[in-house]
Amino acid sequence: MLVLATVFAAASFVASSLLAPSRPTAAKLAPYECGIVPEHDAAERFPVKFYLVAMVFIIFDIELVFLYPWAVIFRQLELFGLVEMGLFLAAVVVAYAYVLSAGALDWGPARRVGERVIAPVLRSSSWPPTPPVPAPAEKPESGEAA
Repeated sequence: MLVLATVFAAASFVASSLLAPSRPTAAKLAPYECGIVPEHDAAERFPVKFYLVAMVFIIFDIELVFLYPWAVIFRQLELFGLVEMGLFLAAVVVAYAYVLSAGALDWGPARRVGERVIAPVLRSSSWPPTPPVPAPAEKPESGEAA
């Protein structure tokens, strides 16, 4: 079935590229914004913070979708259900900690890219952020004049 689906998808792409008419015009290549002619270039990309907030929403949404049916039949599941839900909640907490460490809920002023932490680190309540420490100035070599 996987091979058949792959072949069908590839054949669809090839057929559409071979059979579709190619007559580009300025109107066809222009961005479409609800029937309004755009007056300027498209806005810049969404910031990463937008996607991080969306991830927080999805994490809580999935948690509630699974938590409600589990709570309804909790007594029938006994210890197995408790252990499984504990593992599920641990996975949710790890995902939530990652999103928090990436700065999803930091709504302060935007920082420059150079000031960001490279790897996500779970932050404590350290607002306002401490400014980065400047690198020490290089010393001139002994033969050069200062």
